[in-house]
Amino acid sequence: MKVVIIDYGAGNIKSIQFAFKRLGYDAILSNDPEVIKQADRVIFPGVGEASSALKMLKNTKLDKLIPTLTQPVLGICLGMQLLCKTTEEGNTEGLGIFQVDVKRFPNTVKVPQMGWNTITDLKSDLFEGIPEASFMYLVHSYYAENCKEAIALTNYNGNYASALQHNNFYGVQFHPEKSSVAGAKLLENFLNLKS
Repeated sequence: MKVVIIDYGAGNIKSIQFAFKRLGYDAILSNDPEVIKQADRVIFPGVGEASSALKMLKNTKLDKLIPTLTQPVLGICLGMQLLCKTTEEGNTEGLGIFQVDVKRFPNTVKVPQMGWNTITDLKSDLFEGIPEASFMYLVHSYYAENCKEAIALTNYNGNYASALQHNNFYGVQFHPEKSSVAGAKLLENFLNLKS
């Protein structure tokens, strides 16, 4: 199984690589379209600011490549948000895979949301063997609204979509690579998805 992590200069790549290593897989870092296209599984990571991350994608033409991928793709944190229609962060147009907008948490709550929170309403093979209300690790100031593509919800100033799915594209707002047993199980499930 060939796992490729898209390397476009946005963040949490090493910890994701180590998480796959613990599962027995050597995930390759690459921004080469041919290498990404030939992968069995693609990880689209992201930490940082949306508009500058999108610029980095455009510089390497990966913004055009990602929507054409047909194998299972997992967006993590900012990676998930960039797969949405738009984000209020830097008024950025996303890649439009998920038909949902990303909003900023209001100043009435502590921003960013940082630490452990539960995921509920789990609806996908991605969550096989992961109990309802499992804790996942999150660090974010922006969130995808609850929508028909939501496959998990988290409550912080109301319910928002902490995981999304559309066809072969999956997105999680939390960091599975930092989420202990439940996070490792989710990555394993992603590897085991029927493609």
